[in-house]
Parts: sequence; structure tokens; C-alpha cells
Amino acid sequence: MNELHAVRDRKNMLVAACAAAAATAGWVAGRAQRAEEQHPPAGRFIEIDGVRVHYFERGEGTPVVLLHGNVVMLQDFVESGLVDALAERHRVIAFDRPGFGYTTRPRLRLWTPDAQAELLVRVFEALGVEAPVVVGHSWATLVAIALGLRSAARRLVLLSGYYFPTARFDAVLVAPVATPVIGDVLRYTVSALLARIMLHRALREMFAPERLPADYEAVVDRELMLRPSQIRADAEEGVFLVPAAMHFQDRYAHLDVPTEIIAGASDRIVDPAAHSSRLHDVVRGSRLRIVAAAGHMLHHTHAAEVIAAVEDDHAPAPEHRATQMDPAISS
Repeated sequence: MNELHAVRDRKNMLVAACAAAAATAGWVAGRAQRAEEQHPPAGRFIEIDGVRVHYFERGEGTPVVLLHGNVVMLQDFVESGLVDALAERHRVIAFDRPGFGYTTRPRLRLWTPDAQAELLVRVFEALGVEAPVVVGHSWATLVAIALGLRSAARRLVLLSGYYFPTARFDAVLVAPVATPVIGDVLRYTVSALLARIMLHRALREMFAPERLPADYEAVVDRELMLRPSQIRADAEEGVFLVPAAMHFQDRYAHLDVPTEIIAGASDRIVDPAAHSSRLHDVVRGSRLRIVAAAGHMLHHTHAAEVIAAVEDDHAPAPEHRATQMDPAISS
């Protein structure tokens, strides 16, 4: 009899767990739908090779392409004020990268930095974007470098990038979320709930030592960032990060476009000494700026540094070695 009760209890617990998971999944899907209704796409769409790419464009002149990092979307660059500032003199195009914002991320491709660069080259051709200045932030610095290696950029401005394979325990933690089937279940249940608990803290760490802007999660909508589709993109890019750095580390020396490297001395997400300073040593003609008391979100907190790098028409030719380093790290 006791065994029958135990079996019945386990069955009831399983039914209850399934019901709770289904209810959570429905709630998550509803939140995602409402977020998209309340925050419709701000830009335009172009479909290339089965990918519906969302982009926001302003201004005229020399083209400047803005590529956002993980977690966020193109609205991050709009909120920073960088789009408005650069649009006074340039044709500025900010893209949602695959899986973020409103750009789709087809499942049958591995969306590595190289794959994203290949897509962007075709988008540039379709939009008539020739030899842009490419600004990449965080994860997207690898996409920018992939574009530079394809001679698809006139200059690279790399912000807070991760360039060399170093230990990343977060990649291990997100691996199940990036796994097909299992990840699909997690993104609508456990991971969706955990992401809601962790997002605010993660954003604070990204802005530290500066304060997270009070309205940031309202303008760069929190619920858009927490949609299952974007959680999937976040997780996959977390898994791809170390292998991508391994893939590129022997190719940096072949960059033949002027390259500006900017990082915050107090970045809590990526160690500037292990990545930005080391990249500067490898890339011929690169210029390095380590901004004192700055964190990961330089385009928000030190936009003037980014604008100066974009508009510097006298960047050194690749065959010349030139450095500009913050006094804090100069010998």
C-alpha cells in the first residue's frame, strides 16, 4: 500500500511540475508578445539569405556601422546618444545582430563572428554601404574584426572587446540553454525566471564603476531583452566566445585596416590588460586608449572617446606603428 501511495505521489508531483512549467511558458510567451507590441521595431528590415535583418539608419555622409554586444540590441546605441551625435556628419546604421532585437537567427547556422560578418557584407552590398567605419562593442568586436579581415571596413573602432581565449565560467553555465530541445524548454521556464532575477545586476556590472542609468531598462526594454529568442542568442554567443577568440588569435596580425582599440581601465566584464592591450601589441598600426575609471559601456559613459576615434581621418596606415595610451598604463 505504501508503495502505491509513493507512486501516486510521484505521479501527482510530475503532473504538478508539468502544469507549472506549462503555466510559466505561457506567461513568458505572453510577456514577450506584449513587449513586442509595446516596443515595435524602430527601424527598417531587409531580408538576406533567409535572415530578416533589422537596422536603424540616420544621417548622411561617410558610413558608420554600429554593432552591439551581447544581452542588448541596437537600441543600446540609440540610447547612448552615439547615433544622434554621429549622424550630424555621417550615415549611421545600427544593426540588430542575429537573434537580438528584431533580427532573426535561423537555427540551421552557427552564428559565429565569421557567419555574422558574411551576412553583413551582403547587407552592405544591398544597402549601398561602401567601406564603412565599423564600431563593434564587446562580443561584436570579433564581428568587426571579421569584417576588417574581409576588407569590408575602412577603419575599426573596437570597444571593450574579448580577443584571446581565457577562462569564462559563464560559458559553461549557459551551455545547456544553448542546447537544442533542452534549451528550448529552459528558455521558457527556468532560464526565463533566472534571467529576470539576474538582468539588473548584470547591467549594473556592465556599467560599473559608473551607475546604471535610471531609465535604461525602460528605454532599452527589459522584456525585449528577456524574450526566449534573445536568451537563446545570449547563450549561444556565450558558448561561441572562447572558440571564436581561439579562431581569430592567429589572424589579428593580418588586419590591414586602421584599428582603434578602446577599453575601460575598470571594466568588470573583460580584463583590458589581457585583451585590449594584448591585441594592440599584435595588430600593426593599431592605437590603444585605456580610459581611466571607465567600465564596459564606454559608448554611454565616454562617448566622446568613441566619436573621436570614428572621426579621426588621420589614423595611421597599417604599416606604421603608432600608439596612444592612457597615462595610467604608460611606462
